Amino acid sequence: MKYVVLDLEFTVLRTKKHLAETLEIGAIELTTDHEGTLHMSDLFHSYVRPSHSQLSALTTAFTGITQAHIADAPHFEQVIEEFKKWLGEDYYLCAWSDGDRQQLTDECYRHGMDMGWIRNYNDLQLMYSELKEPGCKQRFGLAASLEKEQLTFIGTQHCAIDDAFNTAKLFRLIYPFAKFERNKPEYCPAKIVFSTGNPKNYPLAALRQLLDLSSLA
Repeated sequence: MKYVVLDLEFTVLRTKKHLAETLEIGAIELTTDHEGTLHMSDLFHSYVRPSHSQLSALTTAFTGITQAHIADAPHFEQVIEEFKKWLGEDYYLCAWSDGDRQQLTDECYRHGMDMGWIRNYNDLQLMYSELKEPGCKQRFGLAASLEKEQLTFIGTQHCAIDDAFNTAKLFRLIYPFAKFERNKPEYCPAKIVFSTGNPKNYPLAALRQLLDLSSLA
């Protein structure tokens, strides 16, 4: 069986003038050998050129993605077609939180693209949080979870391929205890996908700080 750990980076918006657009897709493929041991076996990475190609200072500050990264990048439709070829037919699509599924379904819907491939999606953040503290409604952020497991974050936070790789390290830890769900894509309007009462574990704490600082500029 193939498991794909996905991460997206997308535009940071202060207003509803434009909708968020994907800027980067990173994914790590994990497969099991004949003994059932899980290995990282392949990766996919691409920047994505948005239709509103001028990036905001907030977007660059949060993601590290600059105009140079997206200048010659393919558009969303092209990247998704390449990603679908790379995925193949039978897989579990996994990510840290439900936010990436929402972003993918939103953009595919806006572009009139098939969403059938966004299937067998499993929320690793929810899995990990429930394994660590059953019944607790709080979700742990990626960096906090790595620290909890005494794992070092390798690379740069909010870089899609680095976040996917570090999420894959946690995935390998919870894999023996996890139950994976087979499901079909379901489109619904964008919504807040998580909230925690503890700022230390809030996955987008850095973004909140950037927004607060920009309001003072």
